[in-house]
Amino acid sequence: MADTTPAAFYTLLCLAGGVIVLLKLTKAVCSRRATALNLPPGPWPLPVIGNMHSLLGALPHHAMRGLARRYGAVMLLRLGHVPTVVVSSPEAAREVMKTHDAVVSDRPLYVTANILSYGGQNIAFAPSGSRHWKELRRLCATELLSPKRVLSFRPIREEEAASLVRSVAASPALVNLSERIKVLMNDILMRCAVGDTCPMRSEYMAGLDEVLKLLAGFNLVDLFPGSQLARTLGAGSLRAAREVHDRIHGIVQAIIQDHASKAAKDGGGEGGGRRDDILDVLLRLQRDGGLETVLTTQVVCAVLFDVFAAGSETTATTTIWVMSELVRNPAVMRRAQSEVRQVLEGKTKVAEADIQGKLPYLQMVIKETLRMHPPLPLILPRSCAQPIKIMGYDIPKGTTVFVNAWAIGRDETSWPNANQFKPERFQDGVIDFSGADFKFLPGGGGRRMCPGLMFGFANIEIALASLLYHFDWKLPTGANPCDLDMTEAYGITARRKNELLLEATPFISTDQ
Repeated sequence: MADTTPAAFYTLLCLAGGVIVLLKLTKAVCSRRATALNLPPGPWPLPVIGNMHSLLGALPHHAMRGLARRYGAVMLLRLGHVPTVVVSSPEAAREVMKTHDAVVSDRPLYVTANILSYGGQNIAFAPSGSRHWKELRRLCATELLSPKRVLSFRPIREEEAASLVRSVAASPALVNLSERIKVLMNDILMRCAVGDTCPMRSEYMAGLDEVLKLLAGFNLVDLFPGSQLARTLGAGSLRAAREVHDRIHGIVQAIIQDHASKAAKDGGGEGGGRRDDILDVLLRLQRDGGLETVLTTQVVCAVLFDVFAAGSETTATTTIWVMSELVRNPAVMRRAQSEVRQVLEGKTKVAEADIQGKLPYLQMVIKETLRMHPPLPLILPRSCAQPIKIMGYDIPKGTTVFVNAWAIGRDETSWPNANQFKPERFQDGVIDFSGADFKFLPGGGGRRMCPGLMFGFANIEIALASLLYHFDWKLPTGANPCDLDMTEAYGITARRKNELLLEATPFISTDQ
């Protein structure tokens, strides 16, 4: 007979109630899971610091590639309090830079970058939807770095390349090629930008080095935006950023005043056969108008700094890596030199008209170097203006997005034997610098793609052709090429950690 006592009844009632509550809880959990965000995988963050500890002990792009091998090509990190997505495959990069390009095109303006970019008034950090950025971008494409303008700078490139050859020939046998190439690229940029080399070149280059170091790191305020303690602890680096900004601003302002003074003396710069430089164009537009945005002196300084910093640093870094890889791969060096010397046979100096379109193997060497050593291994970060999906994962509004171009260039799926230097990969000529192939992103892609790729490539090609034509190169004291240290330095650009010191033996007369 069934137990019908009050105690049994209450027990059954409690069990029934428990089942009902459990069912409702289960339904609520399932409903919550159904509506929860499908965030990308990533390492478990620690309290306060998030995943910052996961990046210790290696260069950021190396550490992020190692983590991506465990967590996938779309990976979520927390850098302090900042949610950050890192993409490390061509497919994911395509979704960021093409599918969602309009939504993920603003830059997160970190406090250091804010100071150094005049509050985001330059091309690199201005908001992409703003009229200001669109006008500056159009100005670059049609005036400052147009194909016609780049061609007009040909005599400058030829003169400075010849000067490089003379300086190497006059040096002792052991040449600090890193230093020579940096000076070359800086002088080309200065002459193209302002019509003359900078009288304060050493101070400017030292300041540029400081800027690159400051931009490479995160200030505590960037990682913990709402923390007063972070503002206090990060005050030193912010002070350093303001000091170097003021020094560089002073140099650039002096250049502008000197340039305006000279232009006034020769009737506005239109006489004497002098070619317009980039500053001429900016000052003319500032004076006469023609743009919807106002070209204040600060904006002119910001644009010039973009040209100086991005142009000289990336081209110098790439050229130094090309020479490093050539020395490390003697068979490639011999083939590249043979091509250059056959094309220029009998010439006493390198002219662009003699090499244009005639050095396909050297161009393959440059592309292969850019694959293995992209000057910006982590393409400047973007910020998500709206929620999007990347490879099926939900990316919330406000998330910072990094594209690891270095990891993509070393991806074995896209590039078999990815760690081998093989210029022949580019033999079919299908992959170029246009940003259309997302497995090769030396200048980024989408609307934030570098506007100066054609200009930079021209500078790199004539420098390399000159060095390979006039000299034979080897490591000092007969060292084994395989032993050349290829370690990268920490920084926003992937420089060599150590200077490239080589023995130069003249091959072609350097008499000019």
